[in-house]
Amino acid sequence: MPIRIDNDLPVKKVLEQENIFVMDEHRAMTQDIRPLDILILNLMPLKEDTELQLLRSLSNTPLQVNISFIRTMSYESKHVSESHLERFYSDFEHVKNRKWDGLIITGAPVENMEFEEVEYWDELTAIMDWSVTNVTSTLHICWGAQAGLYYRYGVKKYQLPEKFSGVYKHYTFHKRTPLVRGFDDSFLVPQSRYTGVDKQAIVDNPLLEIVAESDITGPYLIIGEDGKNIFVTGHPEYDTFTLDQEYKRDLDKGLEPQLPVNYYPDDDCNRKPVLSWRSHANNLYTNWLNYYVYQTTPYDLNDKVQTYGN
Repeated sequence: MPIRIDNDLPVKKVLEQENIFVMDEHRAMTQDIRPLDILILNLMPLKEDTELQLLRSLSNTPLQVNISFIRTMSYESKHVSESHLERFYSDFEHVKNRKWDGLIITGAPVENMEFEEVEYWDELTAIMDWSVTNVTSTLHICWGAQAGLYYRYGVKKYQLPEKFSGVYKHYTFHKRTPLVRGFDDSFLVPQSRYTGVDKQAIVDNPLLEIVAESDITGPYLIIGEDGKNIFVTGHPEYDTFTLDQEYKRDLDKGLEPQLPVNYYPDDDCNRKPVLSWRSHANNLYTNWLNYYVYQTTPYDLNDKVQTYGN
């Protein structure tokens, strides 16, 4: 089934070229079914790249999904045109007085800062507070996961001896948990971060459950409050060349980055990386949409609408 997005969104053509089912607005309006309304808070600097990555994963589901994007207003994006933001993004003020089936909070390249030092921290925490009563399930990705674990449950992050960069083997627990349904016993996920989360604090919190982790990079999938909040500490949505672009960007900056592990054939950065995690990413997003959004959200969202701040 398709995703429904704005007809003029630039990445729409790319998705169609990749044979991904994208439904235009006219066709969507003629269907007598209730699509899911998913809001994406895109905190990444390269917003169009992140749009494409997430839309690829969200498209592989038998559900029709309406996608809307929001941005923070307390920080000015420097790597995307203002016309793109004005055309395809809303701000919190324009979305807060309605209900949403799902919310995705992306990562952001601010993990070496304390949370409270991040310029848009107050705005982000206001959105997380609002999501408690206005969103069926929230999916937090990478730094978004660290921020959510910290603000919602008091789980702190810590600095790693060196950056995790590469494609790492992960393992599932609690195979009957719907989020990991259909997962292999082990699977690969890209990681790209300088910080980790306190595993013991997660284990000690009765509201949290680790359902997948890596022996090297630690907890990967954490479920909060039976799926009200879900935390993904890696980047399953990454494209084939995302880690390559990050590595060569850091090389150009003179940062002497480590070669991403388990990524380039024979560790040769001049060879094309192998895409080895796409099926896992598709499975993860499908499970989230199906079991934690579609199966639990009310048919009529207006039945439970609460006006934020009232």
